[in-house]
Amino acid sequence: MYNILFFVIIAIVFFDFLFERIMQFLNSSWRSKPIPKELENIYDKDKYKKQQEYAKTNSRFSIITTTFSFSLLLLILFTQGFGLLHYKLANYIENQMVLGLVFFGVLFLLMDIVNIPFSIYDTFVIEERFGFNKTTPLTFLLDKIKGYLLTAIIGGVLYAIVYKFYEYAGVNFWLYAWGILSIFTLFITMFYSNLIVPLFNKQKPLKDGELKSAITDFANKVGFDIAEIYEIDGSKRSTRANAYFTGLGSKKRIVLYDTLIDELTTEELVAVLAHEIGHYKKRHTITGLLLSIINMGIMLFLLSLFVSRPELSKALGVNEPTFHIGMVAFGLLYTPLSLITGLFTNYISRKNEYQADDFAKINYKPEYLVSGLKKLSSNNLSNLTPHPFYVMVNYSHPTLLQRIRNLNDKLL
Repeated sequence: MYNILFFVIIAIVFFDFLFERIMQFLNSSWRSKPIPKELENIYDKDKYKKQQEYAKTNSRFSIITTTFSFSLLLLILFTQGFGLLHYKLANYIENQMVLGLVFFGVLFLLMDIVNIPFSIYDTFVIEERFGFNKTTPLTFLLDKIKGYLLTAIIGGVLYAIVYKFYEYAGVNFWLYAWGILSIFTLFITMFYSNLIVPLFNKQKPLKDGELKSAITDFANKVGFDIAEIYEIDGSKRSTRANAYFTGLGSKKRIVLYDTLIDELTTEELVAVLAHEIGHYKKRHTITGLLLSIINMGIMLFLLSLFVSRPELSKALGVNEPTFHIGMVAFGLLYTPLSLITGLFTNYISRKNEYQADDFAKINYKPEYLVSGLKKLSSNNLSNLTPHPFYVMVNYSHPTLLQRIRNLNDKLL
């Protein structure tokens, strides 16, 4: 009934779950460590107590959700649920491309519905309790519906194209798929803020005034052509603040959350924007895009080597080689390699963050970026003492302490 590959998949699923639990335990064990001197003024006594309670609450909730997902996946694997769903749908659908589309659609919908109670609890109980949530039930529902539609349209079209390449080119399909997915990635990078964001949030040009003038003056000073500065209604869903840079060339855009504008002073906002401009000046957007495309190419090449092998489909309960079942099995087998590539990409990302901070401290006033980062950490109830190994595995940014020490280095 079960082949060797099935037990390899089971071993990987167990490893992934245990590794995540170990990471969480290590991080929790450092939660009560003394706060470094540089961070002592971020929380007062009451707020630090609140931050600790928030961390504990999220940790307990994470254990519950990941254990549930782990148990559900094991149940599906041991009952050969993927195979059962395949054969149930195959009774009504003969076309293999359509069968794959419906298979992934049903699987996605069922898994998401199962996890909706956890999402509701996280949003309307935990985030509400600690003062972050601004999402209404109607917004939550609309976000779900829009997410389903986007997944169906974009995911469905991309899967159909990749499958047609597979039918046409066989094992060499990965080259065609890599090309079209790379084009799609580039397109989304350039037009995400114009096409996707408006479906969920309202964006408006930053109004004229002190802030816009300060940002424009700094951009001119460092030779950054700043065509568009937008404000987004992040407060529609959360009190958390953010800013991001998106697009390439003439389509580049700076987006500020309204919550960020409310929380930081003009000088601190310009310092944050100096950091974002630093990413562009250091070509991090381009290099990040290239790394993503290279990683995607490696994954597609490996997929092409295994997806047609009958052992993959048999491991999930399907006797004949099947493209969509092979994709699911490969996705499970790819987990350890994904961990390794994640370590590398997080390392590169943290290195880029240091470089963007260096750009900000050289070209603006580092003390304002330090004070801005402290405010954001305080308002977000951030963990000030994460475990170093947890940081290495999970953090795409250096810790607050590391960033402050780097920013303060040239102030001394």
